Amino acid sequence: MKKITLLISLFIVSISFAANKNATLKIAADAVPHTELLEFVAPDLKKQGVDLKIYTNTDSTLSNTQTATNELDANFFQHYPYLESQIRERKLDLVNAGNIHVEPIGVYSDKHKRIEDLPKNAKIAILNDTTNEYRVLRILEQNGFVKLKKTISPFTASIRDIETYLKPVQIVELDAALIIRVRDQFDAYSTNTNKVLEAGIDINSRLFAEGGDSPYANIVVVNSKRVNDPAIITLVAALRSEKTRDYIRKKYKGAVIPAK
Repeated sequence: MKKITLLISLFIVSISFAANKNATLKIAADAVPHTELLEFVAPDLKKQGVDLKIYTNTDSTLSNTQTATNELDANFFQHYPYLESQIRERKLDLVNAGNIHVEPIGVYSDKHKRIEDLPKNAKIAILNDTTNEYRVLRILEQNGFVKLKKTISPFTASIRDIETYLKPVQIVELDAALIIRVRDQFDAYSTNTNKVLEAGIDINSRLFAEGGDSPYANIVVVNSKRVNDPAIITLVAALRSEKTRDYIRKKYKGAVIPAK
């Protein structure tokens, strides 16, 4: 009887091991740095039996829907406050499987090298999705451009939350995908760090930016029922490994930093 029980146990373990060693994860990601990070860990994951099938995002909201419906196994492009807003607005069954990196958001200019060089009535383009707009409005306040209302919320932020303009500027809300294309029409602009990197803009040309203590870590997102999937756990562990953290530090030189 003990021998039969042992054989059954070994059979179950071997099946489990085989399943875990032959996993394919379909994951949607932004091009930079997300896809680059996935491509970096892919060889190590393959040795552990996890193959990555990476899809570069064209519509991030679609990626969340596809993850919620299991068309995708995971996605990697957003920070948690944005995910929270998506869950609340669209009733998606998604969770954070792990914090990977932070992209400190900044304000750039193709026309001016210093914050002091911005002209009177400077036109500044900022992100129009609420969580990122909140971040930009905060750094505009920290750098003396505006005073924000005390009631401002990360989930509803807009230029209507500006109580006072401390400097004469025109702030224009635009979609992140559009800002890079029309940046020459503005004295300064702010967009996601990954968009800046994709466009080949020197990250050190920022006029000002968030500090490295930003709470907006980019995360791996999965359907809540997949959070304990061994392949997902292996993926997150690889992205959070010291090897990957060293790669982030060396490659992005402060434009992207490992999450805590």
